[in-house]
Amino acid sequence: MRVRLGRNFGWLWSAYAVSTYGTWIAFGAFPLIAVRVLDSSAFAVSLLEAAGLAVAAIVAFSLGPWVEHRAKRPVMIAMDLIRFAAMASVPIAYVLGSLSYGQLLVVSVISGTASIAFAAASGAYLKFLVRGEHLLVANGRFEGTNWVATAAGPPLGGALIGLLGPVVTIMADAFSYLLSALGVLRIRGGDVAAPRDRVTRLSGADLLDGWRFILRDPVLKGLFLNSVLVGGLIMATAPLLAVLLLGQYHLPAWQYGLAFGIPAVGGFVGARLSARLVTRYGRHRIMTIFGWLRSFFPLGLAFVQPGIPGLVTVIVVEGLLITCMGIFNPIYATERLQRTPADHTARILSTWSAAGKLLQAALMVVWGILATLTSPLAAITTSGVLLLATPLLLPGSTHFRAPEPVAAAQDVRVA
Repeated sequence: MRVRLGRNFGWLWSAYAVSTYGTWIAFGAFPLIAVRVLDSSAFAVSLLEAAGLAVAAIVAFSLGPWVEHRAKRPVMIAMDLIRFAAMASVPIAYVLGSLSYGQLLVVSVISGTASIAFAAASGAYLKFLVRGEHLLVANGRFEGTNWVATAAGPPLGGALIGLLGPVVTIMADAFSYLLSALGVLRIRGGDVAAPRDRVTRLSGADLLDGWRFILRDPVLKGLFLNSVLVGGLIMATAPLLAVLLLGQYHLPAWQYGLAFGIPAVGGFVGARLSARLVTRYGRHRIMTIFGWLRSFFPLGLAFVQPGIPGLVTVIVVEGLLITCMGIFNPIYATERLQRTPADHTARILSTWSAAGKLLQAALMVVWGILATLTSPLAAITTSGVLLLATPLLLPGSTHFRAPEPVAAAQDVRVA
C-alpha cells in the first residue's frame, strides 16, 4: 500500500526534484568548460572541484547553528536564490567574453556553501514534516528521484552541450533553483526552529555540537566515518574520469553523459526496493550487505579502455555501484535522522555534509597530484583498492540498537 505523506511533502519533494534535475543536466559542465574552453590540466580540473568543496565546507561549519535557530523554509528559499545568482553569472560572463578559471572557482564556492545550508535546512524540515515511521519511505522517494534525474539529466545535458555548448546547461541549472524556491514557497503550515536566548551569541561550543552528537553515538560515528570516506574516495575520481574519458579517450559529450546516465536506473530500482528489503530482512542486515557491495564494484574502473569497450565497462561498473547505493542510502539517511535530536538536526547535517565535502576536496587534490605523477587510470585504480577497506567502519549489530529519545518535536516548532 502506498504511503501518503501529504501535500506539503509533495511541494518539498517537487522542489528537490526540479533542482536535482537541473544539477544533473549540468553534470560535467564545469569540468568540460575547464578542459575544452579554458584548456585546463588534470590537476587544475581537480583543483576546481576541490577548492569549491573545501572553502564551502569550511564556511558551512558555522552555518549549522545559524540554520538551526531559524525557520527552515526562508533559509531554503534564500539558498536557492543565491545558487541561482551564482550559476547565472557563468553564462553571462561567457557571452561577454570575460569567463575565467577564477570565476568558476568563486561560483563553485558560493553554490557549494548554499547547497550545504539548503540540505541542512531541508533535512531538519523533513524530520518536522514526516512522522518517524514514514521517514524511510520519504527518503526512498528522494533517493529514487535523485537517480531518475541522474539517468535522464546527463544524456540530455550531453545533447544540449553538443548542440548549444556547456553554458546552456549551466543556465538550465540556474533556473532550476528559481523553480525550487517557488516550490518551497508553496508549502503551507508550521515551520521549525530551535529556540535561542536572544542575548546569547554564537560560540565555539555551538560549532562543535554537531561533532559531539555524531561521535557520541556508536552507530552515527560508524556511519559518519564510512560515508565520508566512501564519498571522498569516489568523488576523488570524478574529475579524473572526466579527463580520462573526454581528454585522453576523446569520448563525445553525449557518450560521456550516457556513461553516467544509464547506470542511474539501477539507483532508482534500488531506492524502490530499499524499504521492502528492510521490512523482510531487517535494517542492519541490508545496510551491511549493500555497504560491503558498494565498496567492491568501483575497482572495476581499473579496466576502462578507449572506445566502446571502455564505455560499456563504465556503464556496468557504475550500474552495479549505484544500485547498491540506491538501496543503502535511504536506510542510512533514515537512521541518521532518527538518531538526531530534533533541536540539533540542522547543525548535525551541516557538520556531516561539510566534513564530507572537506575530505572530498582534500582527496581530489591528492588524487589530482597522483594522476599527474602517474596517470588518471592509475589514480582511479588506487581509489578502488582503498574502498575495499571502508565497510570495516560500518556499525556492528551489537551497537545497532534503538536510538536514544530525542527532544519532542513541539519544543522546536514555530507557527
